[in-house]
Amino acid sequence: MGEFVHIDALGPQGSYRARDRKPLTALSGAVIGEISQVPPLYVRRALTAMRKAPVLPAAERFAVLERAADLFAEAEIGGLGPDDYAQLVCVASGVPLAVVRQSVQWVADVLREQRATLELAMPKGAVADWQDRRTLGGCAVWTRKGDLFAVHAAGNTPAVHGLWPEALALGYKVAVRPSTREPYTAFRLVSALRMAGLPPELVTLLPTDYEAADVLVAESDFAIVYGGQEVVDKYGGSARVLTQGPGRSKILVTSDVNWREKVALIAESVSHLGGTACTCTTAVLVEGDPEPLALALAAELGAIPSLPPEHPDAILTVQPTESAAAMDRYLHRVAGETRPLLGGDTIVDEVSPGAAVLRPAVHLVGSSAAPQLGVELAFPCVWVGPWSPADGVAPLRDSLVLTAMTRRRDLIDALLDEPTITNLYLGDNPTTWLRPGVPHDSYLGEFLMRTKGMIRSVEAVAGPVAPGR
Repeated sequence: MGEFVHIDALGPQGSYRARDRKPLTALSGAVIGEISQVPPLYVRRALTAMRKAPVLPAAERFAVLERAADLFAEAEIGGLGPDDYAQLVCVASGVPLAVVRQSVQWVADVLREQRATLELAMPKGAVADWQDRRTLGGCAVWTRKGDLFAVHAAGNTPAVHGLWPEALALGYKVAVRPSTREPYTAFRLVSALRMAGLPPELVTLLPTDYEAADVLVAESDFAIVYGGQEVVDKYGGSARVLTQGPGRSKILVTSDVNWREKVALIAESVSHLGGTACTCTTAVLVEGDPEPLALALAAELGAIPSLPPEHPDAILTVQPTESAAAMDRYLHRVAGETRPLLGGDTIVDEVSPGAAVLRPAVHLVGSSAAPQLGVELAFPCVWVGPWSPADGVAPLRDSLVLTAMTRRRDLIDALLDEPTITNLYLGDNPTTWLRPGVPHDSYLGEFLMRTKGMIRSVEAVAGPVAPGR
């Protein structure tokens, strides 16, 4: 981090350093760079230029994404090689170095797999190209519902940038508003896509304040927005905006399963990626007495060491000490009368001047209706409580991922039918399991695409494939 870092806008006409800039800081509070803050007028002009740009044919899009995967993972971009970039993200955001590298590999894998992912996401009765021979007899053609997709990104880990490239594969133009906390991954990914041959009018980086970010979301056809419950409340009413808020992912352990064999897996679900991901387990419900499992889980999580984020064995996220202390105060407030088994005194463990590890916390709640079961915090914080068949599905609703450790077919059927459980994993699979091609919050194509019925005569134009198809 010897060099002063500049995160400039990457507009349709190239790099742009705005007059208004915000400081970028390390965990210590030291200023390490600046990020441009483009005004609403720049955002509007960028979106106008993007709308005028032609779409690349599908084969070219896939080739660009595959080349970009290698560049993103291995190239020197903006003066930073992959190791320098990973170190920068680590010391600036507090995300452990191992998590940064794992996230980079995930994003690269997603880029490489887009051809297969789109085939999986497309309805079985549809074709991607109107010139497919099946349209002669009549069938569905999969088409975009819009042209421009906005990304209001988060900065918890680089892995959040593994979702929106699907929009590029579908033929959308994408405008990314990066997080001020961690803009480095968004800058690197957009730069890699351009280096791989994607025209600059098709993917832009537009760092902005919140006023201009609202313009970006409002004036794009569709958007994806990351954040807490307040973000969901702000944007959730719009059919054009896909919100990525709290996951409230959970694990259910029924009495026909030996929980003692599952403690390490449950701890992994809680602490993976430093507990910051929306797929991390925040609640565990146990049929019978939950206390023995909660005590064993507290022992497992309590054994995780506090290490600086750049240490190769670091698991836990590091934050400025003041931010960690504020999180600790909030935890004590929301915990109320729950029984702390880990982290009850404090979750703050200072590892260097001005920077502290967020230690895990385990609390025992009294019932499956406890409000704390819906509280998600950005570190390994888990609420453990009782569940009984009489409680039914209700305590398990509103889960991005539910891992059900059970052998009961009728319960599995009920969980699969529950519309507010987005993903259902069974048995020995952590809530944090992901694989390219398997939807995270449905396929993005389900949000951005539609089918159109089509039939054509043999005499219809049969020239080259139309652009963007």
